[in-house]
Amino acid sequence: MGKEGQRQRILSGMRPTGRLHLGNLVGALWNWRDLQAAYDCFFMIADYHALMSEYASPAGIADATREVMIDFLACGLDPEKSVLFRQSDLPEHAELHLILSAYTPISWLERNPTYKEQMEQLKTKDIHNYAFLGYPVLQASPVQERPDEVAQVKAAGGPHPAQYPFLWHLSAPWAAALRT
Repeated sequence: MGKEGQRQRILSGMRPTGRLHLGNLVGALWNWRDLQAAYDCFFMIADYHALMSEYASPAGIADATREVMIDFLACGLDPEKSVLFRQSDLPEHAELHLILSAYTPISWLERNPTYKEQMEQLKTKDIHNYAFLGYPVLQASPVQERPDEVAQVKAAGGPHPAQYPFLWHLSAPWAAALRT
């Protein structure tokens, strides 16, 4: 339990870059479905995140977003038990990303092992852009809005959460101003 008997919160999301597959179902969606019983869950379709790799043809993101929502519902995510949302419907995510970006040293992002691995793995895509480099900053944005209320954040394949407290400390005056 969180503060004063409140359930802790879980925030997780998926990028709508194509059709979901068995790995998404077994690796995340069934777990998310089960977490709804014990946590206040927020499950996001991370369409801003999808722009990282799909910026050359963003038209497919809208269709993929609809498909991901259908899959969320089909696997048992219940809008009566969890909040299901599209990231771009919350402008605060983009606003806080901008603020956090102003405080985040480029060297932190370039040292990220996941960044280096993905650059190697995705050689067929042109991902030499800020959206890809700044992905951990965008990923941290919704967590920073209420850091004391988020029980667990599982970054997809990366050490990004270790950077979140540093980002929060650096940007706290700006983030506090946004919440008022």
